[in-house]
Amino acid sequence: MGNRIEIEYSRWLMPGIATKREVEMTHAETDERLERLEALVRRDPAGRGLISSEADRGVLCAGHLSGAVKSLVENPGPVAILTGFFIPHANPAAAETDGPPGAVTLGRVLSGLGHQVVLMTDEPCRGGLLASARAAGLDDVPLEVVPLAGASQWCHEFLSRRQQGDGLKHLVAIERVGPSHDLDSMTVQPREGAPPEAEFLERVPNETWGCCHNMRARVIDEWTADVSVLFDRLNEFCPGAVTIGIGDGGNEIGMGAVPWEELVARLPGDHSARIPCRIATDWNVLAGISNWGAWSLSAAVALFAGRVDLVEPLSLDWQYELVERLVAEGPGVDGPSGEAVVGVDGLSMDDYLVPWSGIRGELGLQ
Repeated sequence: MGNRIEIEYSRWLMPGIATKREVEMTHAETDERLERLEALVRRDPAGRGLISSEADRGVLCAGHLSGAVKSLVENPGPVAILTGFFIPHANPAAAETDGPPGAVTLGRVLSGLGHQVVLMTDEPCRGGLLASARAAGLDDVPLEVVPLAGASQWCHEFLSRRQQGDGLKHLVAIERVGPSHDLDSMTVQPREGAPPEAEFLERVPNETWGCCHNMRARVIDEWTADVSVLFDRLNEFCPGAVTIGIGDGGNEIGMGAVPWEELVARLPGDHSARIPCRIATDWNVLAGISNWGAWSLSAAVALFAGRVDLVEPLSLDWQYELVERLVAEGPGVDGPSGEAVVGVDGLSMDDYLVPWSGIRGELGLQ
């Protein structure tokens, strides 16, 4: 599946000293397990197109889950996990249920491995992430809230504080909308062949350049803090820090790792060209639902760190409660419908939890 994990398996997976043959067998076995974990979440129940199109157009971001796992396992330390996607047309207007549950699942596992976790969101989504964090037992994990007004300055000051303190090893964005492309950002993306400048100019009105869009291609900047500074300037303040994006629709931070025209070709709708986010991350994990992508990353990190025990208490009921309390206490809403129902991305909880059941089974958990 591309970039294989080359972790010190004698340290992470095997007690005592491993022979070369044992390590080789472990490489093959763990690669297969990672592929199975990823397969559980790479399906497209909402018909977004990024994954359902892979049979015809090829796999996007192959090996990126592997790279993200390797980085998190080999480089424990301070990690900021950013999430929150506000739905202004919802009843009530609130954060959607995709994002915070995945963020706190990852936060729970990484905290157990000794990473110093910071949860992050913006002011409109504060209640949703706080409810999820409390449900996950992460009351002691710091929560940073980006204001709508002066967001860029706040992000600059946050990075400055990290520089003067413990720094950051990783910055992770889960279902976090980011600014769309302008002509310059599209042009400089790595790709085979020349950038499609004429098509871009024809299909993307310049008044929408750099705006955050929902999947209906509506601009939602009014309700979304601009956190792009965190990614654009991270390595100025925290050299060597690794960024990870997790998304499902093309408009999330991390999707700049995929050429604009490739995302547009896979996304439905007349205005799909406006949607893709310009911000690339070092590793961009794709899933049918972003929470699922966070699940696969959490489980794989626990597996390859030899700490499956960290996932054992995170039962189906535990995952259900994360969403239930987010809706009740956040408040939170289902993204597609905008209703305050206990579900995620239009799925019932029974359907939503199917991949988590499979992931637990892959880890040998009931």
